Amino acid sequence: MDKLIDKEEAKAIVHNGLWKQNAGVVQILGMCPVLVMSNNIINGVSLGLATSLVMLISGMAVAAIRRFVPNELRTPIFILIIAALVTMVDLAMNAWVHGLYVVLGIFIPLITTNCIVLARAEAFASKNGVLQSGLDGLFMGLGLTGVLAVLGAMRELVGQGTLLSSIDLLFGPQARTWVIHVIPAEANYQFLLAMLPPGAFIGLGFLVAGKMALDRRAEARAKAVPPPTASAAA
Repeated sequence: MDKLIDKEEAKAIVHNGLWKQNAGVVQILGMCPVLVMSNNIINGVSLGLATSLVMLISGMAVAAIRRFVPNELRTPIFILIIAALVTMVDLAMNAWVHGLYVVLGIFIPLITTNCIVLARAEAFASKNGVLQSGLDGLFMGLGLTGVLAVLGAMRELVGQGTLLSSIDLLFGPQARTWVIHVIPAEANYQFLLAMLPPGAFIGLGFLVAGKMALDRRAEARAKAVPPPTASAAA
C-alpha cells in the first residue's frame, strides 16, 4: 500500500518542480511548445495549465497501476494513458474555449508526446505512490507554466508593448478592455524579432542565465554564513 506523503517530502517535491528541476530552464524539456506558444501570456499559461492537468492525472494513474504493468509494455501503456487524458482536455477546450483552442491548435494534441509528461511518468510516477506522483506532476507542470508565463510576458511586452492580449479568447469580448497597453496603442509599436522564434530563443536564454545567477548567489550566501559553534549547537 502506498504511504502517505509527509510535509518535508511534499516540500521537496514542490521545490523540485518549481525551481530545482524546473522543466523549462533546468531540464530544458518540452521546448517546442515553450518556444512557439510563448508569444503572449495567455497562450503560454493556457497551454501550461493544460499540460499541468494532464501531468497531475497521468502521474496518479501511472502510480496506481505501476505494480500491474509489465516492464516490456510500460512505455506504450503510459503513452496510452497520457493520450486518453490529452484527448479529454482537447475536447473540453474545443467545447468551452473554442477561440483559444483554435489558436493553440496542434500543440494541445502534442502534449501527448511532450518529453516532460512521459519523462515524469517514467522517472517518478512508475516508482512512487499516488499522492507523491500527483504532486510531482502538478508542480512540474506549474513550473513549466511559470516559464511560459514569464517568457510570454517578456515577448509580448517587448514585441507589442502590451500585456494580457488575447485574454478575450478566455473570458469573452468584454475582456478586451482588460488588456494592459504599456505602450499606447496609438503608437502602433511592434518589434517583430521578439514575436518570432529567434525572440523565443533569446528570451529563454535570459531566463536560464537568470536562474543560474540566482542559484550561484544563493550558494555564495550559504557559504558566507559561518557554521554554528559547538556551544551554540549545544
